Amino acid sequence: MLSPGSLISQEWYTSTTGKGVLSSLLTRNLLKRKPFGILDKPVLPANVTADEVKYKILMVGKSGVGKTSTIAKLSGNEIPTSHSETPGIHITSTQWPGLVRQMNKVIMFHLQFWDVGDGAMKKYEHIKSTWENQADCAIFLFSFVDRGSFEEISQHITRMTKPRNNFAKLVIGAKFDQHAHSEVTQRDIRDFEHTWKIPVLKIRNVPDTETKNDMHEISQILTTISEHLWHRDILMAGRSVPVNDGKISSC
Repeated sequence: MLSPGSLISQEWYTSTTGKGVLSSLLTRNLLKRKPFGILDKPVLPANVTADEVKYKILMVGKSGVGKTSTIAKLSGNEIPTSHSETPGIHITSTQWPGLVRQMNKVIMFHLQFWDVGDGAMKKYEHIKSTWENQADCAIFLFSFVDRGSFEEISQHITRMTKPRNNFAKLVIGAKFDQHAHSEVTQRDIRDFEHTWKIPVLKIRNVPDTETKNDMHEISQILTTISEHLWHRDILMAGRSVPVNDGKISSC
């Protein structure tokens, strides 16, 4: 697996510049993310310039595992208090900065999360092709309180691993806060990571605006997603050579 921090500096977020850039993404109390629309951009500090790269991310998992709640938390939107299946395709955008070590340059990762309801996927065949078309990443989700959803992840990965699907892969376990009802053990997680060489991230889909724990959790997940997307671009290019749009190209 990709070693955390090998491509995107994790220390940069604690620097003066890093804190300044992060503040442009947060509310005034610096405890909660600002929601961004598809065309919205954060206003960065005057002394910082950042290239923007856009990625399409598929959210994969059975109905009810917490795909919509996970997207809401990562993007700064209101977390729904009750479950309802996503009608059709729902696209949510968010921005996340990172200092790419090799380039020593700040990159603004524009992440588009694509969520599709199971019912719509089964009913309308064209939705599946639209959803998968030109995807850069697939995030497979399970719920810690639903072992069946965890056991299905391997099937989803196998089904979506095709020669034409050159996307990054990560796994997120939702409802990590419900320890008393957890049906997935830490040994299960270790065994999965060892077998598939895919990191398993954990998220608590509950609001926590009283402390900075919420922001710390979100920042770790978004940085990991961004780093794996950047790594995917390097692998596809063959060599890591920066070009004007901030992507990676081969020479």
